[in-house]
Amino acid sequence: MAVGKKLRRSFSTEKRSNDVPKGHLAVYVGENEKKRFVIPLSYLNHPLFQELLFRAEEEFGFHHPMGGLTIPCSQDLFVEITSRLK
Repeated sequence: MAVGKKLRRSFSTEKRSNDVPKGHLAVYVGENEKKRFVIPLSYLNHPLFQELLFRAEEEFGFHHPMGGLTIPCSQDLFVEITSRLK
């Protein structure tokens, strides 16, 4: 996976707050089953990612069920979008 260097995925059921490198953020992605992704903070400024953040705000407000930022889209769509970000 070409995105593998910038995007790491792990199961959301595992507590891994210590494994987020400096300059990165853990997010939870999925419509039903949530997966945890670690993304660079630079993604937060990109218009494509900001659209995902807007969707998260509409669906969850400031209460995220996973305890962290939850993105309400399919994991495949998330990977496709983040693969376009640089």
